[in-house]
Amino acid sequence: MMRIIDLFAGIGGIRLGFEQAFGNIKCVFTSEIDKHAVQTYRRNFNNEIVSGDITQVSENDIPDHDILLAGFPCQPFSQAGLKKGFSDTRGTLFFDIERILIRKRPRAFLLENVKQLKGHDKGRTLAVILEHLKAVGYKVYYDVLRARDFGIPQNRERIYIVGFLDHQIDFTFPKPPKVKTKVGTILESVVADKYTISDKLWAGHQRRRENNKLNGKGFGYGLFNELSEYTNTISARYYKDGSEILIEQQGKNPRKLTPREAARLQGFPNDFEIPVSDAQAYRQFGNSVCVPVVKAIAAQMKLAMEYRKVVNPEPIQLSMNLV
Repeated sequence: MMRIIDLFAGIGGIRLGFEQAFGNIKCVFTSEIDKHAVQTYRRNFNNEIVSGDITQVSENDIPDHDILLAGFPCQPFSQAGLKKGFSDTRGTLFFDIERILIRKRPRAFLLENVKQLKGHDKGRTLAVILEHLKAVGYKVYYDVLRARDFGIPQNRERIYIVGFLDHQIDFTFPKPPKVKTKVGTILESVVADKYTISDKLWAGHQRRRENNKLNGKGFGYGLFNELSEYTNTISARYYKDGSEILIEQQGKNPRKLTPREAARLQGFPNDFEIPVSDAQAYRQFGNSVCVPVVKAIAAQMKLAMEYRKVVNPEPIQLSMNLV
């Protein structure tokens, strides 16, 4: 049975993708600091114990595991540089991943972050992350994948970083099936009136859109219908006004997505429970991952690890350069 740990777990989207890909998997440790996200996580994962702030958990107290999962927040590296050693990650949450990898040496990891990480500080931030992961002893791969290329009608791009302790494992990111998508597949047939935006809010959206257009700053809100191929990226701030994704309605103002539609837009199954308020649900799904993308990556990781085991079951010994 594959053992995982789930760091910066949110509502468990990365874990869910791995469970779907691997089948028989055991989560031996979870960390999430937001109490509302913990409520949703525990409701959907057998009321498991969730540790809080990972910065307060010693790496010595983390159980042994095979795969580390982390959708970590990316804070700017104040003194990022490839020759500064490990000190340049202290003060960032990436350091907490790094110290666990050094101490526990899992067979593999998957990290997820916003696409902008790739270009942050002209690419230097990502370069530091990759160099540190390699210095710990991992063979590292990364790529930017889009949700809409994996059957989900959302234009969501995220960077994924995969690493293996065994350098003889040969990994390739999944080839996107690029099946055609339609927003109608995630929409509910009956929606309460409370999701229709007010006249005042709708007028404000239209006014800002016109002003932005005149100033060359883009078009503001995003308006979609059931025939649209995909939506904009849903964000954690969706609960504020829903402007990035509005759904057309005949004879009415547009409406926001319902929480269930927001869940579907991230590829969560219909039996995934939403025990929190609408505002918290929007924040949670906006902060989460596209589950089918993670599932596809996890399936490729599983395939690569199993193929390595069949071809050459003897693990290689790796030296560590932590200078």
